[in-house]
Amino acid sequence: MRVPLSWLREYVDVPADASPEDVLAALVSVGFEEEDVHRFDLSGPIVVGQVLEFIEEPQTNGKTIRWCQVRVAPEGGTAADGGPAVHGIVCGAGNFFAGDKVVVTLPGSVLPGPFPIAARKTYGHVSDGMIASAKELGLGQEHSGILRLAELGIDAPVGADAISLLGLDDVAVDVNVTPDRGYALSVRGIAREYAHATGGVFRDPGLRPWDELQQPTGGFDVHVRDDAPIRERPGATEFVARIVRGVDATRPTPPWMIARLVLAGVRSISVLVDITNYVMLELGQPIHGYDLDKLEGGIAVRRAQTGEKLETLDGQVRTLHPEDLLITDGSGPIGLAGVMGGGATEMSLETRNVLIEAATFDTVSIARTARRHKLPSEASRRFERGVDPLIPFVAARRVAELMRDLAGGTIDTEIGGALFATYQRPSIVLPAAFTAALIGVDYTPDEVSGALEMIGCEVVEGEGEWLVTPPSWRPDLTDKWTLAEEVARIHGLDRVPSILPTPPSGRGLTAVQRGRRRVSNALAAAGFVETPSFPFTTEEQNDLHGSASGEHLPSVKLANPLDGQAPFLRRSLVPGLLQTAHRNASRGFPDLALFETGVVFLPEPGVTYGTDAVPPLAARPDAETLARLDASLPPQPRHVAVLVTGHRVVKQPGQSAIAADLTDVLDAVRTIASAAGVTIDVSQSRRAALHPGRTGVLSIGGVEVGYVGEVLPAVAEAADLHGRVSVAELDLDAVLASAGERVVAASLSGYPAATQDVSLVVPIDVPADDVRAAIAEGAGALLESLRLVDDYRGQGLPDSTKSLTFALRFRAADRTLTAAEATDAKLGGVAVAAERLGARLRD
Repeated sequence: MRVPLSWLREYVDVPADASPEDVLAALVSVGFEEEDVHRFDLSGPIVVGQVLEFIEEPQTNGKTIRWCQVRVAPEGGTAADGGPAVHGIVCGAGNFFAGDKVVVTLPGSVLPGPFPIAARKTYGHVSDGMIASAKELGLGQEHSGILRLAELGIDAPVGADAISLLGLDDVAVDVNVTPDRGYALSVRGIAREYAHATGGVFRDPGLRPWDELQQPTGGFDVHVRDDAPIRERPGATEFVARIVRGVDATRPTPPWMIARLVLAGVRSISVLVDITNYVMLELGQPIHGYDLDKLEGGIAVRRAQTGEKLETLDGQVRTLHPEDLLITDGSGPIGLAGVMGGGATEMSLETRNVLIEAATFDTVSIARTARRHKLPSEASRRFERGVDPLIPFVAARRVAELMRDLAGGTIDTEIGGALFATYQRPSIVLPAAFTAALIGVDYTPDEVSGALEMIGCEVVEGEGEWLVTPPSWRPDLTDKWTLAEEVARIHGLDRVPSILPTPPSGRGLTAVQRGRRRVSNALAAAGFVETPSFPFTTEEQNDLHGSASGEHLPSVKLANPLDGQAPFLRRSLVPGLLQTAHRNASRGFPDLALFETGVVFLPEPGVTYGTDAVPPLAARPDAETLARLDASLPPQPRHVAVLVTGHRVVKQPGQSAIAADLTDVLDAVRTIASAAGVTIDVSQSRRAALHPGRTGVLSIGGVEVGYVGEVLPAVAEAADLHGRVSVAELDLDAVLASAGERVVAASLSGYPAATQDVSLVVPIDVPADDVRAAIAEGAGALLESLRLVDDYRGQGLPDSTKSLTFALRFRAADRTLTAAEATDAKLGGVAVAAERLGARLRD
């Protein structure tokens, strides 16, 4: 929230010598975060000048300039830049006349940009300064001509300081307003908080006689029909309509108002629109103005009907949702309530009669509409945080008075609208000892009650407790904890002691959480880089990587995706890794070892997920509702995936480059298995996106938990990756579930090992892992290690066969093995391989 200091001073005592930094420091002391200080980026001398005469001089480029004689100091006096009282100035605008008073930037001044002004020769003359437009001064975007002071209703003496005259010497402080403190999105709210911080006298601009807050007296017809409230309360609880007739919409907005709006970050549009924006910033109550002559009949506030459309003020035609709260007249929708008005009834320069709307709308309803239509606005920003329900009558009258004073209108005496119930806030019981116990500061009873009364609460003292009624502008004060926080905030958070809390015993990471952390740490230690990615992808990527055969499987499609090109939730982590690899390779990093852990979304065929029944947001859903919501979600197991491409070792003196390949991914799988405390078996397989001869299925105890393989060249090329790309993906939840609660380390034997090799000839289509499993089973308990060391195919072997050589290591826990015992164990393994797979010893 950006607050000009001149505006702030109207409602709270700010010392004349207080700098913007002093004001920010005071606001920080009551819990705000400082953002910035905003000023008009200009400096003088900038003065009021009067055009004495000018000569129009056509140029060869088709443009006509005016050579002007402009008085910039009283007759006989000296100009602010030390020059003569009359300056010769070249001007390209044609919207002024002799005798007009204008704003002159003299040599030495600086305009926003920065744009320094100096005497310079142009169009055959020495232009001794510049006649400025509103845009050049930073007062708006209008640049159709220079700024004529008569159009602003200003008659100042020649030579007067134009910077102070136009309010360009003002400065604004910018503070960050958290979502729970929507009342501070106004000068009224910030002034109140500054008074809390400094003790300055606060003058509430929202105070009005009580008779102005009564039921409407008639006037314009307004009805609210909300048959489907989002929560227990209707979408609109208050609607005030005031009418101002006979306004002159072509009148200029006063410079002081333009300057304040610009410093507050709001663009000046026209006097009528500027007034509604001004009051919104002043009181925090969003205001909308309608051209009364464009309305058909009365106003009805209702929910949208299916298929209805509305063209909003930004020129977009929007298809409405049945939850959208609308402002309608006899012609249909004329505005999205609390978000943005419609183009058909907007105020324009032809508007003569205005209907002013000030209402109270439901926070949740407005927030959903703004997000649904991707239409955030200053109005929705305030409504979704909560607006003071007692301020609409005050704000509507404030707008009407300003339109009367600045646009020449006449205010209708009758007030139209709808007020459904007298505003009431439930009281909160605050035990006397609660605040000190929670905050850790020994506040006196007077400090507690005084702080609450300072922020506007009504405090009634009882026996050992207070009965506290929060003010209407503080919807965030809902219980004793929020009241205690307010006491701490008002009396200074620096009083809160720095004491570390004692953690309760018996808590910590679960076994699954520890397992996930071990796997991630092990992969990182092995040289892989973790690269989290968004879970959004395309249906084609889900079909390619989310199933072994590449067949179409159901995927979860988002109703409101961040990226319309990727509206589906991923079935696999591999597409995200391929995208990350592509991004890095395109930036000159082709040698990659990546991994990611995250959930995938695996809806089951024939099962309908999702629910149309949205639970109420005002209270926690019951167990039955939570169970129904859980049942509406597809399975979401957590996976881990790795990818390698490029070189494992780069070329360097004395070392040739070593390309990363499938063996590196298999090593990563072994790293995962070791960290999880399981044994993962690899057997040959096929998968749609992977090379048919370099693909394996990963299993634990015969249960498939993932896959490993080399990406097909065509798939790698589609991701702009050159060379071999190898990947592996495992169901991490299944892997950790297989590990159990505890991993028992094997005992080490102190006796020497016996090593032997064996070469077996098997049919070429027999997987090496099947041979390894058969040898291990037949060799028995003495076998400690079994590795494949050679795969030979060629001369000396029958066609369609291959020779697999394994290195075996045997060891006993209680003795030194003899060569005969090791040989017998080896031959036992050969026998099983021969019986099961037709293997024979190689000659």
